[in-house]
Amino acid sequence: MEEHPEILYNVIQKDPKKFLDVVNEAAQKARAGEEERFAQEETKKREEEFSNPKTPEITPDRAFSGAKDAPVTIVEYSDFQCPFCQRGHATMQEVLKAYEGKVKVVFKNFPIERIHPLARPASEMYEAIRLQDPSKALKYKDIVFNNQEALNKGGQKFIEDAAKKAGANVAKAKTDMKSEGVQKVLDADRTEAEKYGFSGTPGYLVNGVSLKGAYPFEDFKEVIERHLAKK
Repeated sequence: MEEHPEILYNVIQKDPKKFLDVVNEAAQKARAGEEERFAQEETKKREEEFSNPKTPEITPDRAFSGAKDAPVTIVEYSDFQCPFCQRGHATMQEVLKAYEGKVKVVFKNFPIERIHPLARPASEMYEAIRLQDPSKALKYKDIVFNNQEALNKGGQKFIEDAAKKAGANVAKAKTDMKSEGVQKVLDADRTEAEKYGFSGTPGYLVNGVSLKGAYPFEDFKEVIERHLAKK
């Protein structure tokens, strides 16, 4: 073919549609093979983590949804401006409803600032509100994720309006956003997420077993049920 490329050119010219169909089919098979290999690798890693779970730090002052003494704790590494995280937030609400009293969800900040410039300010406000009242921080989180398009359009004004709707002292929160304490929390959350192999958002640790991405409810159910069976 290198010596006589005109052979290939002639074949393409005779039936270009058929040639493109063959190329596209080959590309689809290659992608499917890559996806299957990735899924197999993730499954293998997950099985290893059931035996050797990761151990994220959860201090008593962190805001959480669900039951305090739940047998299953989900740590959620998320980005307020990420559309996949919005989907993940909805899935967490579904999980909490289905496993009432059995699951606790702890939100941690993982803003991808290079593509989501509003993500870190939104997280800073979340942590500033948490210092006032964790329940108000959770309300704020719901407001932001349920109105992500408004965040994208409104920027800092929307962030402050969301804080007000959540019942926070906005003036104090605006000051605390840039405090050393809040910055340390955000930086520690990012460091922990990267330590456990999360390079994008959302990411989850379900009793130390990782799920990387906006997995549907069924995948969380499978992991949760295995943990509950062990309990």
